[in-house]
Amino acid sequence: MEDHFIYILLTDTGTLFTKSIKSYTKAPYNHASISFDRELTDMYSFGRKHPSNPLSGGFVKEDVHSGTYSKYPKTTCVIYRLKVSQRDTQKMLRVLNVFKRSSNKYLYNLFGIVGVTMNEPVEFSNSYFCSQFVAEVLSRSGVKLWDKLPALVTPEDFRRSPSFELIYEGTLSDYEPVKKQRNLPE
Repeated sequence: MEDHFIYILLTDTGTLFTKSIKSYTKAPYNHASISFDRELTDMYSFGRKHPSNPLSGGFVKEDVHSGTYSKYPKTTCVIYRLKVSQRDTQKMLRVLNVFKRSSNKYLYNLFGIVGVTMNEPVEFSNSYFCSQFVAEVLSRSGVKLWDKLPALVTPEDFRRSPSFELIYEGTLSDYEPVKKQRNLPE
C-alpha cells in the first residue's frame, strides 16, 4: 500500500499583520496552509483574498508563484509532512470540497485570533483563521493531533507536534520543488 502524505506550510511573509502577531506570539511563523502535494501546487488556507488588501480575507487557494507570496518574495517558511492513509486523504479532500463549493461564503475569523490569546475559542459560522482551518480539515477527517478545539490551534502547535516530519526550512522561493516550477518553460 502506497504512503500518502499531506503537507503543512508555515510562513512568515513579513507583513505588518504577521509582524503584529509575531510580536505577541514570539513564534517564527504565523500562517498555516495545507497542501496535498510536495510541490505545494494544491494548497489552501484562510488569508488574504487580494494581496494588496489585508482586510479582505477568507478561504483561499494559495499559489507560491502568484498572489500574496509573489508580493513577498522573502517569505520564510517551514514545511512538514504527515503520513496519512489513502482514506484519510480522501476524507480531507471531501471536507476541502465543501469549502471550495461555498468559498465566497467564508470570512476570516479575526476575533478567533483574539480568542486564542485568551485561550477562549471564538467561533462563528463560516469563519476561520488559517491554523483553525487546517486543524478543522484534519479533525473533520478523523486525524486528531491535539486535545483542543481547532479554534485554539496555532501555527506553533504544528511546529511542536511530534506527528509531523520536517522536510524544509528556509526561504519559500528556495524550496527545491518551488524553484523547479519557477524555472519550467511556459
